[in-house]
This record gives sequence, C-alpha cells and structure tokens, in this order.
Amino acid sequence: MDISAINKEEVNTDYGIFIGEKAPKTTAEFINLNCPFCKQWFTESKDALSKAVSDGKLNRVIKLLDHTKESLQRGNVMHRFVTDDDPDQALEDITRIFDSQDKWGDLPLQEVANYARNELGLSEHHHLDIAEEIVQESKKANITLVPTLILGKHIFDENIDQKTLNDYISE
Repeated sequence: MDISAINKEEVNTDYGIFIGEKAPKTTAEFINLNCPFCKQWFTESKDALSKAVSDGKLNRVIKLLDHTKESLQRGNVMHRFVTDDDPDQALEDITRIFDSQDKWGDLPLQEVANYARNELGLSEHHHLDIAEEIVQESKKANITLVPTLILGKHIFDENIDQKTLNDYISE
C-alpha cells in the first residue's frame, strides 16, 4: 500500500461508528463490507482491538466507505443495514455481514438488500448523509483503497501483523 499520497490531516473522528469512549488513541478505519481484505482486517484485528477498547486504551471510528468500484457496490448496500448508534450491535452486524459475505457478495444489488432483511434479519438505517460525508472525507484525504487504517501517525492496511498493531496501540 502506497501511503505517500494519503493526507491523514483530512481524516476526522466526527462521524462514523464509534466504539469505545475517552481513550487516549483513536483509529479511523475506512472499510467496505464486500471487500475481502477488509474482512481479513476486521477478523484478524478483532481480539487486539476489543482488548484495547475494553482496557480504555483505544477508541475506534469505523467508516463504512461507499465505493464506485463495481465489486464493492454490494458493500455499499450492506452499509445501510449496520446499526450506527449502538457500538455492540454495530460490531455484531458487521461480523454477521462479513461472515456471510460469500453468500451475498455476488448477488444483484436489490437482492443484497433483500438478503440483509430476510436472511440476516437486519433493518435498514437511513444514514446516507453520513455516508456522503465519509465519501467526501476520503476524497479530501486521498484515500482510494480499502481498508485504510489510521492510528496516530501510522497509516496501514490489512497486512499489519498483530505485534506491530499492539505496538502502535501502546506507543
């Protein structure tokens, strides 16, 4: 991942899904729910991030990034079905969506919404204004790939190893 073009000064923690409270560090996590690399990040970092949040070391701001790339548009649809005002429910929704990615990831767009409603039992949330804010933020920051993860001065992707992630959290 070439991080040289990313302007992290344009990334904020004003909107997204907020996990944790009053911790000294915050991650900004730009992900798309139909991206296999985002799923890898979410799955592999889950334990370390959960521990850091519960220990009061870290806040997370998950930014579900709507993407124009055809293969990620199904993820854009799923983004509307993630609870954004209850951190535990949001993490559960994201986990269930990622766990079933191979079942809905190639469906036509309308069928993706039906899958979310009928198979996953999720409700649609109308947070399109926030979705647009996240798209604009990513453009200003020149974030073009998902996942893009920012923690303090560090910018990284799903290839970060657990030791390095824990080191960044503990710095």
